[in-house]
Amino acid sequence: MKIASFNVNSLKARLPNLIEWLKEAGPDVVCLQETKSTDDTFPRGPIEDLGYNLAIHGQKTYNGVAILSRAPLEVTQIGLPGGDGDDHARYIEALVSVGDTVLRVASIYLPNGNPVDSEKFTYKLVWMDRLIAHAKGLLAYEEPLALMGDYNVIPTPDDVYDPKAWEGDALFQPESRGKLRELIYLGFTDAWRACHAETHRYTFWDYQAGSWPKNNGIRIDHILLSPQAADRLKGSGIDRDIRGREKPSDHVPIWAELEF
Repeated sequence: MKIASFNVNSLKARLPNLIEWLKEAGPDVVCLQETKSTDDTFPRGPIEDLGYNLAIHGQKTYNGVAILSRAPLEVTQIGLPGGDGDDHARYIEALVSVGDTVLRVASIYLPNGNPVDSEKFTYKLVWMDRLIAHAKGLLAYEEPLALMGDYNVIPTPDDVYDPKAWEGDALFQPESRGKLRELIYLGFTDAWRACHAETHRYTFWDYQAGSWPKNNGIRIDHILLSPQAADRLKGSGIDRDIRGREKPSDHVPIWAELEF
């Protein structure tokens, strides 16, 4: 089974690119972020025509997450628990039927948090605390689980082209990185890093300052696997070439293969 995550940065603008990639890569389960569309304006038709079932948590203009699956889906959580009054569409979770077992998947769009001297950074850290608390509960099920998405956190200096250039950014603050480590240390495996020892491989390149041609990127899109899912991990990759296509997202898909 091939699972993947892709921040499309506006589904309406990137739909042709998404459809092209779905046909080429053939993932079984896909988590999307930044769809920037409401549930009723989500372009279901072209995606369902490829054989995908959909779970959608949309929002106009901002945020928006979704799960695509060739297998039947059962939505188990819309919105991250613990955020009274938080109406940001940043989390959706579902069970995917895989033969005689299930894979629980979540599509995550973690807050950016910039600027760091604002309430946006506080919101990011509190949101991460909520994710850690929820993940603890999910691990108690002792089932295959994949938390996939745009975490807006650069894990280490090896995951950014120039650490000094990002010292003042919320994505690279010690607090952000520390909370990501706290989440991983619950028992999760970073799927891509588990399969790759090489450094400076990225999933995001800004639209500005020639970041893509210069390869000035960062790795902020991650697939975190529970022990029961990590035991099934056979490979992981980043579809880097997608960034070089016409009207691309600033992110590219990241994927993992699990044996069921």
